[in-house]
Amino acid sequence: MTQLIEENIWFAVLMLIVGFVFLVKGADLFVDGSSSVARRLKVPSIIIGLTIVAMGTSLPEAAVSVTASLTNNNSLAVSNVIGSNIFNSVVVVGVCAAMTPIIVNPDTIRRDIPFSVICAALLLILGALGMSLGHLDGIIFIVIFIAFIVNMVRLALQSRQNAPLTEYEGAAAEPDEIKILPVWKSVVFILLGGVGIALGGD
Repeated sequence: MTQLIEENIWFAVLMLIVGFVFLVKGADLFVDGSSSVARRLKVPSIIIGLTIVAMGTSLPEAAVSVTASLTNNNSLAVSNVIGSNIFNSVVVVGVCAAMTPIIVNPDTIRRDIPFSVICAALLLILGALGMSLGHLDGIIFIVIFIAFIVNMVRLALQSRQNAPLTEYEGAAAEPDEIKILPVWKSVVFILLGGVGIALGGD
């Protein structure tokens, strides 16, 4: 019996490692393929960064949460979101700041950080009401996210028109930052990335 349990534990650890590799590599492929397609369609680099790259890096945790929710493991889905937020805010920022000073943009302090706090507070409030998150709560969060992305894209385009030659835009427009892949390769990357993220999350 003990040997069977130990074998199951090692199998679980192996699956965890394999799943992690699938998640990371799948997200990379998805972002590379999608970014290449967007560049071919002449989408500005800053828009690609605000949408495809930003969401692509969060696809692994989204896959984990959705998979957990579909298997009725809702506590894992919610705790993954909260834990990821804490990890990004404390560990990622902390390690980066410990290695090199981080310059915080005034717009981030004035707009993005308060919005992040508001979203966390909204999750707390909606979760506390009835101690559950239902379909309506999910729709509210999705609508807020879409509004945020639309607003960010609008501000980015506005900023680009007002100051097209700023250092930030110049860096974003570097030709080597986003590789333009053949169309067939981009499609393959997107498909493989999606499959990898789904399998890794499961």
